[in-house]
Amino acid sequence: MILYHGTTLEIKEPKIFRNEIGRDFGFAFYTTDIKEQAERWAVRRAKVLSVRDKKSYPAVVNVYEWDNDVKLHNKEFEGASLEWLEMVVACRSDLDFSHEFDIVTGKIANDNVGETVSYVLQGIMRKEDAVERLKFEKINNQI
Repeated sequence: MILYHGTTLEIKEPKIFRNEIGRDFGFAFYTTDIKEQAERWAVRRAKVLSVRDKKSYPAVVNVYEWDNDVKLHNKEFEGASLEWLEMVVACRSDLDFSHEFDIVTGKIANDNVGETVSYVLQGIMRKEDAVERLKFEKINNQI
């Protein structure tokens, strides 16, 4: 399987860095099997850093070949489900939360989806209602 990671650097050996921002599936090295998605992310990241640092950054799409015959503890979410939302909420709200999976595949809580997730985190929306709302969103994937 070919995987892509969009950023501003060539990354030959992916590493996981812990920071203060909760991610959808916890601290991990995020990839996608959608090349265009990685390209858009690379361009977005380059623009953000260029504005912040007042210098130019390149948009770089790293390409990896993954042997999915390797036996790891994987979790695959088919779509925006209650189980998927509970994982995203737990990972985004508790920086110490840890799950038992080596690889998680599922949908990205992008800006539109992130707004719905934030409603759940704030107690404004029930998880079940959020999942129903998210079924109508076109959501890209992440691995």
